[in-house]
Amino acid sequence: MRVLYCGDTSLSTAAAYLGGLIANWNWDLQYVESGRTLTELEIGPTIDPPACCDLFIFSDFPAERASTTVQRRVLDRVRDGAGLVMIGGWESYHGLGGNWDGTPIGEALPVEISREDDRVNSDKPVLVDALQPEHPILAGLPWADRPPLIGGFNRVSARGTADVLLEAVTHAALRTPAGFEFREERRDPLLVAGELGRGRTLAMATDVAPHWVGPLVDWGDDRVRAQAEGGEPVEVGNLYSQFLFQMLSWAGRR
Repeated sequence: MRVLYCGDTSLSTAAAYLGGLIANWNWDLQYVESGRTLTELEIGPTIDPPACCDLFIFSDFPAERASTTVQRRVLDRVRDGAGLVMIGGWESYHGLGGNWDGTPIGEALPVEISREDDRVNSDKPVLVDALQPEHPILAGLPWADRPPLIGGFNRVSARGTADVLLEAVTHAALRTPAGFEFREERRDPLLVAGELGRGRTLAMATDVAPHWVGPLVDWGDDRVRAQAEGGEPVEVGNLYSQFLFQMLSWAGRR
């Protein structure tokens, strides 16, 4: 699969996680650092959509780095059958400098984006709950027996026709003489799926790299080592790797 991945600072920092896994899966990776501007050249010529990407990923990539013209070109590809994924972070959705609300890509996502800071940095246990565990993105993973935790997310709301697959469930924890007690406080959409033309769209409200990813990055008993060309090596949990593989494969129809 041909992937255009924008953001997460650089392949020597946060992007090493997803970039490394994409390299491990032998997908064709084109990467744009957070400090660069996405240009029409990286999207490909208008006359030949198959020459471009099967999947566009934006993660911690400010909207100002992609002009309205470029964003519309991306969406043309999505309507032709490519996938579009936004992953959470301080510069995703609205965040702190993401500012995707009201943009062409922001409006194409299956979630409503706030016009104010939507970051949730939680010091409480936030468990991931699968609402549709048999969905191709979630299938074969131990959501009931071993639900992972995350450290933070962007607070978004699902659009009316969207499909909520995962929720972030925030708990209050209390230490009692009998042990720890947990009380559910609120639920927020965490993974929401939608469509645009012949393409699929996904909004993942948490990050897949530290710090918001939290214990999710170590989900699983086995370790997976990965490294993108020119990037730093990383080591992650095998279930984390499987989940991201299934998520991006579904978005890119692979």
